[in-house]
Amino acid sequence: MSQQLPRRLESEAVGKIPILGLGTWKAAPGEVTEAVKVAIDAGYRHFDCAYLYNNENDVGTGIQQKIKEGVVRREDLFIVSKLWCTYHKKALVKTACYKSLKALKLDYLDLYLIHWPMGFKAMEDLVIAGLVKYIGVSNFNHEQLERLLDKPDLRIKPITNQIECHPYLTQRNLIRFCQSRDVSVTAYRPLGGSCEGVDLMDDPVIKTIAQKHNKSPAQILIRFQIQRGVIVIPKSVNPKRIQENIQVFDFELAEQEVDELLCLDRDFRMARFPIAENHKDYPFNIEY
Repeated sequence: MSQQLPRRLESEAVGKIPILGLGTWKAAPGEVTEAVKVAIDAGYRHFDCAYLYNNENDVGTGIQQKIKEGVVRREDLFIVSKLWCTYHKKALVKTACYKSLKALKLDYLDLYLIHWPMGFKAMEDLVIAGLVKYIGVSNFNHEQLERLLDKPDLRIKPITNQIECHPYLTQRNLIRFCQSRDVSVTAYRPLGGSCEGVDLMDDPVIKTIAQKHNKSPAQILIRFQIQRGVIVIPKSVNPKRIQENIQVFDFELAEQEVDELLCLDRDFRMARFPIAENHKDYPFNIEY
């Protein structure tokens, strides 16, 4: 029997993007196909992919199996991929897009993002050609996004800025700026993960809030972003956690609890892209 998208998940979308999706970063090829199938059965319709993840072929296999089974139609899904830095030259952008489409076994993408803030112009041509429905950016700071939005020759506005975001990196100023310019925000690494001996889900404040609501720390972190109007894409290949992560529409955090989570901010960035630290467009050298 076809799984129906949970009513609140369908209604609580930011613009055109479903507010909760499945991240596929670092998901091993052998695991991610099953993860995608479990996620679709659980009600996920938004899948965040990228050429760099080296698993788009396996993601596509999972998607196609569920389409063949009649669980979903292609038009029910919102599939995202990203343009990697080696394809920023205008002549290579369409080639890169075709590579992802072929791997994912799709005729079009719902959203194509620049993975890092270098280049944008050729992305517009993909929309005009019908290869993608929407375009967006990732890891742009507010100055980079403002310059892009203010370009007089901008034909197609980016609909989202995908950034690292969690209670240790709340991104309040950047989110406020994006939303003021009618650009949605998508939070990657919303659960943090273990980095430099820091594990976000072991934080006592988060664990206390989770116990109060009889929810997991991961569910609290996902709900935190949803209540901020931020799209959230937690990654997992564990079937139990995939199902658990979508069960966040039956409770709400109190305003005081949201404030407590915001107060955990320590400007702790886990995805730093150190190889590009000396690049002129490296995004993390300014405040936000």
